[in-house]
Amino acid sequence: MAQALLNRFIEYVKFDTQSDAKNPACPSTPSQLVFARHLKQELESLGFHRVNLSSMGYLTASVPATAEGIPCIGFIAHLDTAPDFNGANVNPQIISNYDGEDILLGEDELLSTEQFSSLLDYKGKTLITSDGTSLLGGDNKAGIVEIISALHYLLAHPEIPHGEIRLCFTPDEEIGRGADNFDVEAFGAKWAYTVDGGQLGELEFENFNAATAVITAKGNNCHPGSAYEVMVNAQTMVARFHAKMPLHDTPEGSRDYDGFFHLMNMQGQTEEAELTYLIRDFDEELFEKRKKWLADRVASFNGDLVLGSLAIEITDSYYNMKQQILPHPHIIDIAEQAMINQGITPIIKPIRGGTDGSRLSYMGLPCPNIFTGGHNFHGKHEYICLESMEAAVDVIIDICQITAKKYQNQ
Repeated sequence: MAQALLNRFIEYVKFDTQSDAKNPACPSTPSQLVFARHLKQELESLGFHRVNLSSMGYLTASVPATAEGIPCIGFIAHLDTAPDFNGANVNPQIISNYDGEDILLGEDELLSTEQFSSLLDYKGKTLITSDGTSLLGGDNKAGIVEIISALHYLLAHPEIPHGEIRLCFTPDEEIGRGADNFDVEAFGAKWAYTVDGGQLGELEFENFNAATAVITAKGNNCHPGSAYEVMVNAQTMVARFHAKMPLHDTPEGSRDYDGFFHLMNMQGQTEEAELTYLIRDFDEELFEKRKKWLADRVASFNGDLVLGSLAIEITDSYYNMKQQILPHPHIIDIAEQAMINQGITPIIKPIRGGTDGSRLSYMGLPCPNIFTGGHNFHGKHEYICLESMEAAVDVIIDICQITAKKYQNQ
């Protein structure tokens, strides 16, 4: 299975599927549809049932039930890769029997054990890295590989009892729109799992509450030679605003259950400039306080201005799925048992981000998250362990079997 997994993964990551938050279309980039069409043909050739690709890039398929009375469950991954780092021309490096030393990515970029101590857990394993010029794309093409591989195994072994199993590959998850056009009723599952986590053993049912704040500065441009008491430089305004943001209340200054403000983008000219912040917090009350605090800061900043102005628009993206999943503890119990059965110690931790499952849980489809085996997503230092990918396949298969045993015994 290892070689088949590797071959499929190497093939998939070479599709450039970065999403684009500035394009309101769905999917936001045509390349996602190209990849989805490729997957559709593959699923059909492998014998999957009810294969359907919507015009908006949602690819669904089924493995038929082999036993009665077992609920339909689903597995979900996303087609797109992160738009904030180069995702084109991915050239994977394969390191067999990793020796525990620093890894050279391409010609001059280093994946060092000092900076990324998690590497030391994989001595003797097979690692896949980028070449240092792009991300790798394991987020979330590893999840797609693992779902297809696991469900194809079940198709090939109809003697294994299970209910109907659904899969869905969604567009635009990385820009927060993966659930926008997801048809929960048509999907038909009682619950599902996103296969979108990181290291071996991750099992997650908590995530950030998330919002995006766009602060727009309106200035006034004119010739700099005649700018006295006329020019208002919007770029200067936003620079001064950001300079007074909390220094350590940022992603690089937070961990575990800490929230943050993240300056994701700064752009503009003299006439108009813009700051885009991500607002994140696990606690609902603190999340609301963060949004109010930022809006109040804009109002206060405006009060001190003589010329020019700032405006703020805050849009909620998703909420902590914990409240939607805790009433269904069997969903977590099944995944946890599947990992234990495979000799994996479950790592139950909060997601310092979000998944399609975050929103789907609020749409009536409880949807925790399980590991893919990758590390350092969204950047040039991304890597994934092949043996962890194999383990993810085994866990998906076992989730289906445990679900069958649970409901057959009732």
